[in-house]
Amino acid sequence: MQLEIQYNCSNINWDYVSNILKKVGMSYFEGEMHRRAFENSYTTIFIFDDDKLIGFGRAISDGIYQAAIYDVAVLPEYQGKGVGKKILESIIKCTPQCNFILYASPGKEIFYEKMNFKKMKTGMALFYDAEKKQAKGFIK
Repeated sequence: MQLEIQYNCSNINWDYVSNILKKVGMSYFEGEMHRRAFENSYTTIFIFDDDKLIGFGRAISDGIYQAAIYDVAVLPEYQGKGVGKKILESIIKCTPQCNFILYASPGKEIFYEKMNFKKMKTGMALFYDAEKKQAKGFIK
């Protein structure tokens, strides 16, 4: 496995990004929506195995002290091989003095705990489609 990291949105197949998110059970939209979200992010990370996109993630941030991590996804056949860890480490390295927040897909919390993320006692959310998020296990 020859991994390459890309820190920009050049030459990304956004429909494939959407397909990866769908494949791993995360929220997804048409490719154009993901292009806009990633291009408007503070940090973007794409991981390739040779020329194949296998994972990605992004962060929005003020670049000073706060950041939020979104859309961390790795193709199922590459999970458990350090790709997700590489994505998170790269995001954190790009915004070094920031506090990071994220919400994990249900069942993936252990991965983030291994990366030293802690559960918050006061985390709150206001979702556009709260019933859907409740059905997926994100909120009580």
